[in-house]
Amino acid sequence: MKTAEIRGKALSELKEMLLSLKEEQFNLKMQKSMGQLENTSRAMAVKRDIARVKTLITEKSNNG
Repeated sequence: MKTAEIRGKALSELKEMLLSLKEEQFNLKMQKSMGQLENTSRAMAVKRDIARVKTLITEKSNNG
């Protein structure tokens, strides 16, 4: 997910996206612990996406 894609979203949409990404991250961690995770690079991509969304939430909340 590119930053430009999510920059245009509203604050409420970003918060919803953050919740869904955290849920996906949890599911990936569970799959990894059970040895069922096939796409290991997805876990790192989700982690980076969470960081991007958190950064944009902070920017939007500080700028009003």
